[in-house]
Amino acid sequence: MREFLTTRWKVYSGFALAAVLLFAVAPAVLSDFRLNLLGKFLCFGIVAVGIGLAWGRGGMLTLGQGVFFGLGAYIMAMHLKISDARLRGDDVPDFMQIAGIRDLPAYWIPFSSPVVTILGILIVPPLVAVLLGLGVFKRKVKGAYFAILSQALAAAFAILLVGQQSTGGSNGLNRFRSFFGLALNDPINRRLLFFIAAGTLLVIVALARQLMYSRYGELLVAVRDQEERVRFLGYDPANVKVVAYAVAALFAGIAGALFVPIVGIISPADIGIVPSIAFLIGVAIGGRTTLLGPVLGAIAVAWAQTSLSESFPSGWVYAQGILFIVVVGFFPAGLAGLVTLLRRDRGADDDPASPGPAPQPAAATPVGVS
Repeated sequence: MREFLTTRWKVYSGFALAAVLLFAVAPAVLSDFRLNLLGKFLCFGIVAVGIGLAWGRGGMLTLGQGVFFGLGAYIMAMHLKISDARLRGDDVPDFMQIAGIRDLPAYWIPFSSPVVTILGILIVPPLVAVLLGLGVFKRKVKGAYFAILSQALAAAFAILLVGQQSTGGSNGLNRFRSFFGLALNDPINRRLLFFIAAGTLLVIVALARQLMYSRYGELLVAVRDQEERVRFLGYDPANVKVVAYAVAALFAGIAGALFVPIVGIISPADIGIVPSIAFLIGVAIGGRTTLLGPVLGAIAVAWAQTSLSESFPSGWVYAQGILFIVVVGFFPAGLAGLVTLLRRDRGADDDPASPGPAPQPAAATPVGVS
């Protein structure tokens, strides 16, 4: 009982500390520009939570989360462009007028409604993930084959958007003026967007923790480590994987929807192979088997990309690839795993009777893909 109360106290304390840092400290010490930049990084952290669930707990190397991130982002962007056009008294957004499109495309019309837009963000990405997951996992496709397939899906989605004038082509959608009635050029509203992103991240981390430590979370880890044994016990591993894949897609779609008003643009360059790999690298560096490791790793990698790509624009992509190879090959548990290992070593040194550090749990072994 005491151990249970201690664990719960640590969880509550961690969330309280995160809330203080995000809602009090960050707005007080950061400029409006830096705060907006942090809001962008928090969106990447939301994606990372889903990847940590699917990859870290489920062993599914998801190289195509940019697809679900893009679905949520473009749904939000279409609504914002329609709203801006109506505020000007126009029938179609400005970029469509330039391209000679006089009528709003049929698939744009539903997203003129705020309610449909929110429902679309919450339903479309996980629905696509469920359909894809059922087609893949029911056929027992896994490992590198699933990773390549998900990456190919991201590439195909980006190429499809490039060829569509109705979604802005390679330029994407940008120059948003309002967000559900709030003027985006108002600094107060910009701060509100940061608070929305911060609150959403905390809620999603809480939901992910509940899933990880539930009976389903244990079943997901079992599927990752002993899929055939789980099938022998009467469970369908495909269904277990589909749920995790859909939840990760939901988180990515929400992150994409928040990314649009915060950053002010969404284009195929933001959802293709390179961004999808960047999401994965952050999770790997932070520690994919932990709860907060993916979030911290994704924020750190995004910050490094923003800071270092200005000085080394052509070398940053190669640095990302090297980081991913080094972490997966030599530090499969990420920085969080190194911290845990150091704690064990310190505990063994403090206790002369200790036989040494305990064997590394299965969750921290280099499962890579499953």
